[in-house]
Amino acid sequence: MSNTQQQLSLLCRVSAHLCALPLEHVVETMRPLPVEFVGGAPEFVSGLSIVRGAPLPVVDTGSLLGEKGSPHTRFVIVKAGNHLVVLAVDEILGLRAIPADSIQELPPLLGDARADLVAAIGAVDARLLLVLRTARVVPESFWATLELQGVSK
Repeated sequence: MSNTQQQLSLLCRVSAHLCALPLEHVVETMRPLPVEFVGGAPEFVSGLSIVRGAPLPVVDTGSLLGEKGSPHTRFVIVKAGNHLVVLAVDEILGLRAIPADSIQELPPLLGDARADLVAAIGAVDARLLLVLRTARVVPESFWATLELQGVSK
C-alpha cells in the first residue's frame, strides 16, 4: 500500500447515487424511526424524529439530489457544529478509506442541487451546509475501481 493519505468515509446509496460522507461527521447509523411532519419546514426537511430522546430534523437526502420519493431505509446521524441532524438514505454500503487526492476529484453531493435549495440549507443551518459540502457523490466507475484495488473494506 502506498503512503497516500486516505479519508475514511461512510458510503451510502440514495436512489441511483452513491454518496461518501466523511466519517468525522458521522455519529451513528440506524434503522429509520417515525418522522413527524413539521409545517413550514423547508422542502428538504421531512420532519422531526425522536432519536435517543431528542427531536432531530430529518433531511431527505434524495430531495437534495433531485430524487423525490426515494425509499429511505436508514438514518445517518451527523454532527453539524454542536447539534445533530438526521440524513435519510436508502442504504448503507459500509466504510471505505478513499485516497484523499481522489476525494477532491469526486463531484460534491450538492453539486447538482438547485441554487435555491442550497441557499435554503445555508439559511436554516450553515453548519449543516458545511457538512453536506464535504460529502461527495461516488460514480459507479470509481466505486468499481476501489473494489478492484481492494481499498479498505
